Amino acid sequence: MYPKVLLKIARDAIKEQLTAQKLIDKQYLTKEYPFLLKNGAVFVTLNKNRDLRGCIGSLVSHRTLIDDVIYNAKAAAFDDVRFLPLSQEEFDQIEIEVSVLSEPEKVSYSSIEELKSLIVPYKDGIILRHQNRQATFLPQVWEQLPEFDIFFAHLGQKAGLGADVLEHNPEIYKYRVDSYSE
Repeated sequence: MYPKVLLKIARDAIKEQLTAQKLIDKQYLTKEYPFLLKNGAVFVTLNKNRDLRGCIGSLVSHRTLIDDVIYNAKAAAFDDVRFLPLSQEEFDQIEIEVSVLSEPEKVSYSSIEELKSLIVPYKDGIILRHQNRQATFLPQVWEQLPEFDIFFAHLGQKAGLGADVLEHNPEIYKYRVDSYSE
């Protein structure tokens, strides 16, 4: 992968939305970097002064990598319901991180202890599903929530299922990321 091109596409996608200028030449980019035509799942995270400013992504690949970066960069900047849309003034203050996800792998487990043995903190991103609810944490979240129990308690709360979600045997999927940041 070419991390600089992924980051430039993400930044240009946001700038296009802010300025109504055409900055991304998809034909040129895909000719120069053919891997952009492969399907891929990407999360785009925006940080401002080291604080989260937006994060949106795809859990499974369903469109080309270039289209997923463009879509999720714009969504992270303007559609993350936790934040107001990014302003022109904030644009130069944000740092962008692009995480390219592997295909999620279902984790079969029969107890919380077994699940603990199957998850690699700091390496595995987690998708938790239960009762038509779902949430994910990228592997980078382990840096803020380094203990297994706390990590899963917060993930359960994010999904609206409560801190004791593992007591209900939810479906768990894990994935890895290749992460690039400015």
